[in-house]
This record gives sequence, C-alpha cells and structure tokens, in this order.
Amino acid sequence: MLARLKRDIQAVLDRDPAARSVLEVILCYPGLHALWLHRIAHWLWTHNLKLLARMVSNLSRWLTLIEIHPGARIGEGFFIDHGAGVVIGETAEIGDNVTLYQGVTLGGTGKEKGKRHPTIGNNVVIGTGARILGAITIGDNCKIGAGAVVLRDVPPDCTVVGNPGRIVRRSGQKVDLLDHVNLPDPVAAALDQLTKEVHRLQAKVKNLEAELALMRARGESPEEREDIPRARTAAQ
Repeated sequence: MLARLKRDIQAVLDRDPAARSVLEVILCYPGLHALWLHRIAHWLWTHNLKLLARMVSNLSRWLTLIEIHPGARIGEGFFIDHGAGVVIGETAEIGDNVTLYQGVTLGGTGKEKGKRHPTIGNNVVIGTGARILGAITIGDNCKIGAGAVVLRDVPPDCTVVGNPGRIVRRSGQKVDLLDHVNLPDPVAAALDQLTKEVHRLQAKVKNLEAELALMRARGESPEEREDIPRARTAAQ
C-alpha cells in the first residue's frame, strides 16, 4: 500500500512542473485526493458495500469537484491535473500511467445496461474538456486533444482532435485528411472547362470560315453544300 501511495505522488511530481515538493502534492492536489478516496470507495464497492461506497464517492466530489463512480477501475500511475469537472462513469476502465486534465468526461451515451463506458489503455493523455463516450476502447499511447468528442474506438499510438474526433497522427506520422495547400476549387474548374469549350468552338468557326472562303474562290455557292448549315448549326 505504501509503495502504491508513493507511486501516486511520484506521478504528480513527474508530470506537473508546478509541483515543487512531496508535501505540496499531498496537501494541494485535488486529483490525488480524488484518487485516494476512489480507492476506498472502490474497495467498498467490490465488497458489496455499495451505499457506503457511493457516500464516499459523493464526499470526494464535494471536496475535489471530481466525480469518479466507485465501480470504475483505475490502474497505477493515474494523474488528474487540476481536475475540476472530471467525470468517470461506473464501467470505465483506465490503464496505467494515464493523465486526465480538467473537464474530461468518460461517460455513457444513454441508458444501456452492462459495459457502457470507455476503456482507456496505458500511457494515454486526455486533454481539457475532452468527451469520450460509450463502450469504446482508446488504445495505448494515445493523445486525445482538448475539446475532442470521441465516439469510436481509437487504435494505439494515435492523436485524436475535433468534434467528432478524428485521427490526425498515427505512430508519429501525420494523417492527411485534407490537403489545405492544394484545396480543390470548383469555380476555377468550371471556368477552365468553359474556356476549353470556347477555344474548341472558335477553332471550329475558323475552319468553317476557311472552308467558305475556299468555296467562294472556286466560285461555289455555300447554299449548294448541305453540310455547311449543319456545320454552322453545330458551331453555334
């Protein structure tokens, strides 16, 4: 137990440059207080003392502004930075060395029964205000950007941003969803097509004019040629 407490404290010291001492971490970090109270509540929950577990959970929310359901399972090295507004649902599962920032929700999408909250892998960082909803899995070593809304599984080693969440990096490589430098221009494409059509018609008119000039030079009448009106109509 003592080793586990030391690891909890060390996780804060390792990941928050504002943490200056062990005593400061113990006294001033609500994320750490919420984690320790959750451990008590979870033990009560797993030993079928569910009402008492919920009472400890509510006390923790009142003291820290962090709501963790006593049924949630949390691994080692867990760190909630700042913490206000964090919500972790009953069937959420969190791996080792996970970092959450304020306003994060690991929630459900409705009133379904059974597994209905996310499973978070190891070494995952979830940014401020992110929403991860439903019985989905976030793979190891993922980064979820601030404000992202994630409703689908995310494979390991990915970075997700936006609403709805989309993968922008995979295994350190950028995922090009859209080339912002060479965006398609439908207006320019239409004008280019129109210009080509004008050039084609101009070439056809020149051919007709040359043919008419040749006929006049030969003394022929254009009215005698049946293909001239058809050609002129096509040119028009």
